[in-house]
Amino acid sequence: MSATPPFQPPARRRTLQRLGSLALLLGARDLAFGAGIVGVRVWPANDYTRVTIESDTALGARHFVADNPPRLVIDIDQLELSSALRELVGKVKADDPFIAGVRIGQNQPRVVRLVVDLKQQVKPQQLSLAPVAAYRHRLVFDLYPTEQRDPLLDMILEKEQAEAQAARSVNDALGEFIGRIDKPGMPAPAPQPPVAQAPAPAPVPAASAPRPAIPEPGAAPPSTTAAHPPARLPPDEQKRIDRLVVIALDPGHGGEDPGAIGPSGLREKDVVLAIALKLRDRLNSVSGMRAMLTRDADFFVPLHERVRKARRVQADLFVSIHADAFMTPQARGASVFALSDSGATSAAARWIAQKENAADLVGGAATPAVKDAQVLRAMLDMSTTAQIKDSLKIGREVLDRIGKVGHLHKRQVEQAGFAVLKAPDIPSILVETAFISNPDEEAKLRDEDYQTKLVEALFTGIRRYFARNPPLARQRAL
Repeated sequence: MSATPPFQPPARRRTLQRLGSLALLLGARDLAFGAGIVGVRVWPANDYTRVTIESDTALGARHFVADNPPRLVIDIDQLELSSALRELVGKVKADDPFIAGVRIGQNQPRVVRLVVDLKQQVKPQQLSLAPVAAYRHRLVFDLYPTEQRDPLLDMILEKEQAEAQAARSVNDALGEFIGRIDKPGMPAPAPQPPVAQAPAPAPVPAASAPRPAIPEPGAAPPSTTAAHPPARLPPDEQKRIDRLVVIALDPGHGGEDPGAIGPSGLREKDVVLAIALKLRDRLNSVSGMRAMLTRDADFFVPLHERVRKARRVQADLFVSIHADAFMTPQARGASVFALSDSGATSAAARWIAQKENAADLVGGAATPAVKDAQVLRAMLDMSTTAQIKDSLKIGREVLDRIGKVGHLHKRQVEQAGFAVLKAPDIPSILVETAFISNPDEEAKLRDEDYQTKLVEALFTGIRRYFARNPPLARQRAL
């Protein structure tokens, strides 16, 4: 009698068993298809809005702009729809100047489509950023408006608006006082000191601060609304504008670049923006002075663009504000830096300059639209001896005042090759307000009262400099 042959499972079942065994040997990462999404972020600002998709491997994408209604369509290759990517929908804020909403779907196998519904026409710029600092691969879309506004004209209009508001406040208070006198039987109150004095021009809200453009190769600079028509001012008004002292305040870092981070988590980009906003309001309270910000919210501005913004409004002074960190928590004290065209004055100054000059790598900046590398180098090396001389003067005034508020890291103005100080025709300083890596100084930077004292020191140093070195009247053409 012959033996019964052993049972043989069907071929399909044997294949599935082998695949199951292989799956047990592979990790979840090996089974996942395509790139893994690390995070998604949206950085809205009046200058431009940035959309960032961070992944563990580089992503390839294509995009085009469609009309009626306006929308940006993005196809991302080698990617499957995931919950992490869907989080982008909830990242859009209602007050975003450019994005109304985001829709995401699996357009075809291994291709995810993003549809960005727009509030206005944009010229998008796509960037692919290699891993740097704490970031992995980043796919970035910067949405710039297609219309340009004149930042100098914006500044003039804001000044006039603030003066008109101050005048209305006085007139309203005076009218109320007169009205109470006219009412029979009502005693006339004594005039109040705040009414008798014209109040300082009201601080300009952050949302309406001057909007110098951020450049994009082949694209118009940013704006929030249609461009203003060219304005022709009366001769008397033009003289007032020409005599206006314009100060460019530059809060460092922003957006994708947090800057240094303190022991308890305080971010440099947040504290320097708070200080810059307070300083802007303090400067704007002085008749004949006007301050503009290179950024007035949490978004990234490339180093060369910070300089270009200051030059567009023909600034008389450029002040870059930072709060540095060091490798050990013992480092402390404020510092003031000017540009050097012959090397740094100390190893620490050189180290800080290299660190600040690397901000474009972390924040993610496109290469300026300069084809010749020698031309680009010349643009950065145009600084003159006169600019550095004036920068050292203002630096000494500011350093002297800061020293009355807190500890100084160095008692003299240091010099190094900071890219952000290389406007050839504008005196420029960089202020390291404190070492945010020092726990005691981080606590001071977080404190509102200390920020106010620091702002007053900066303000006084700037006022003293211009009192001793009044700028020549400029022909500020709109």
